[in-house]
Amino acid sequence: YDKTKLTQKNVHNTSVICCLNPTAGSFIVNPRLQRLFTTFAIGMPDTTSLLTIYETFLMGHFHTLEWGPSFDEIAVTLIKAALALHAQVSASFRKTAKNFHYEFNIRHISNVFQGLLATQPEKFPETAKFVELWLHESERVYGDRLVSPKDLEKYKTLAAGQAKKNFPQVNVARFFSDENAEPLIFCHFVDSTTDLVYDQVVSMPKLSEIMHHALEEHNETNAVMDLVLFEDAMKHVCRCVRVILGEGGHALMVGVGGSGKQSLSRLSAFICTYDVK
Repeated sequence: YDKTKLTQKNVHNTSVICCLNPTAGSFIVNPRLQRLFTTFAIGMPDTTSLLTIYETFLMGHFHTLEWGPSFDEIAVTLIKAALALHAQVSASFRKTAKNFHYEFNIRHISNVFQGLLATQPEKFPETAKFVELWLHESERVYGDRLVSPKDLEKYKTLAAGQAKKNFPQVNVARFFSDENAEPLIFCHFVDSTTDLVYDQVVSMPKLSEIMHHALEEHNETNAVMDLVLFEDAMKHVCRCVRVILGEGGHALMVGVGGSGKQSLSRLSAFICTYDVK
């Protein structure tokens, strides 16, 4: 009914689909409304179903681009490791009033695999590098959401444990050592900002050189940004580019005022050849 004219309104040729989250929001639906709907309860798929789903994605990726039989052999183990790590993260980092975003669901597993599927076989001569990529994608999806060094340390222990358990032949300890740990970074501009290909960063000085060149190019055509690209700032740009280059990628940067969130976002957008509005 129209509330002001008090006349009846008829809505034609419209289908209504509604979604309810069983763990958040209101749990009461008026029966007068609910009677108009057919109700389906969709629970979290079990491990077997998830294994089938992600094996289809990963094997399809390997076969379409002809990665080779050695990658087929690690696919199932990699998926099991990813599901086990997800279960551990979900159990270890629970949602609280303070950390209300600590909620990990099937979307986060999909985000990990979205990163794995953004790869080209010529950049991965051996399977060990692909395992390192899985660790990197997991840290981006789970680790970047954690708000304290203590939580991040706990996450790294879980990730290192899963890597050692499932891939004992791959040396991942160098990324998790307490002192002088190697940075584990994959980004789209390892060689240049003109040809964006997802690959591992092996030289921080080379990455710094590419990023400074991009900053100089940005400053030639836009308002000048006087950025100091120290290591953490470069990592943030890599993270930001990874997210916004992905299909439907959105990033929320949280930090104190004046820490460079806008400037790093503008540089990331420039590398992706996006316009900032």
